[in-house]
This record gives sequence, C-alpha cells and structure tokens, in this order.
Amino acid sequence: MKTSSFPKAKTGDFKFTEENLREAEKLVAKYPEGRQASAIISMFYLAQKQNDGWLPPEAIEYVAEYLDIAPIRAHEVATFYTMFNLKPVGTYFIQVCRTTPCWLRGSEYILKAALEKIGVSKVGDVSEDGLFSVVEVECLGACCNAPMVQINDWYYEDLTVESISRIIDELRAGKEVAIGSQTGRLTSAPEGERTTLKEGDDADA
Repeated sequence: MKTSSFPKAKTGDFKFTEENLREAEKLVAKYPEGRQASAIISMFYLAQKQNDGWLPPEAIEYVAEYLDIAPIRAHEVATFYTMFNLKPVGTYFIQVCRTTPCWLRGSEYILKAALEKIGVSKVGDVSEDGLFSVVEVECLGACCNAPMVQINDWYYEDLTVESISRIIDELRAGKEVAIGSQTGRLTSAPEGERTTLKEGDDADA
C-alpha cells in the first residue's frame, strides 16, 4: 500500500484480500504516474464486490489511502454514483429499471411483485432472511427486452409478475436461474416468427 501524505484514514478492519490486492495493482498500473486516482471507480467496484455488495466508510477510506488521495475526495465519488451502495444489501440485489420503456411495459408491477415476494414494504430494505433487497434504477440499456431487472451481475428480461416471482422463488431455493429473456427469444429478436428474410422464393421477391 502507498504511503499517503494525508492523515491516516480510519480503515477499520477492511482491507483487500491478497487476490484483490493483485487486481488493484493491475488497475492502478493502467494509468500514468501521478494519475492513479483515476482508478477509483474500479477500485470501489472491487471493494464493493469483496464486501457483500456495499461500501462501508472504512472501505471508502481504505481506497483513498491506497490511491493517496484525501478521504473526502473518495467519499465525494462514492456518494455521487448510484452504483455504489452505502448500506448493506441482500445477497441477491435486485435493480428494477423504471425508465420509460420498462415503465410502459409494466415495471411498476414488477417492482410491486418483487417487494411483496421478498416481504419488505419499501425499496432499499433487506429481507428478513438477508437474501434479497430491491431498488429502483434508471435505464440499464436493455430497452428492447423491457421490462427487465438486474440481479447482481446478470440481466433478467421480458419479465411478467409471474416470472419475477418465480425467479425469486428459485433463487431462494438455491436453484440455477436462466439469465436473459424469460420468454425464450434470442437476444433482442422480435417476438414471434420472422417477418423478413423468409426461406424460399419469397425471400427474393
């Protein structure tokens, strides 16, 4: 770890694992000398992954000390970006997209069903068993497959109230859940049969 010119941060018990220390070295090495602070987003992501999906103050200040920046600068970054969680989340962190395409396709019902299924009254709360929490987010870039959610690192698309409830049940039971479209369509292909480039002579018409 670097020797900081700033007052020692109170890093508590948080520190990178040996594996993540090696990864941190690789991240910092991507930037020119004197620009190591540019790695802060990637470093926070690494710390959050290690700490069960959220960033406590100790982890934020640990990263600040590693990058030799003032702790307040690290806190400014962590509190600005919504992808960093500043309080504990469930083992399965469900992010429900509520931007226009998903909203038009019923994301409000997906959100309501998810909250009811995990047994909490509002977004951000963690279920009693610690397995689930739900938040609302802006566009996740899968508009063609709306409505959709992101759970941890994976997208679940073309959802209905029934399918989001089933996914939660299967995750709770420790089952493997298929990612992507829940209706079986390939990527963002149109639903139903093809309407162009059909086989036979009609394709040249």
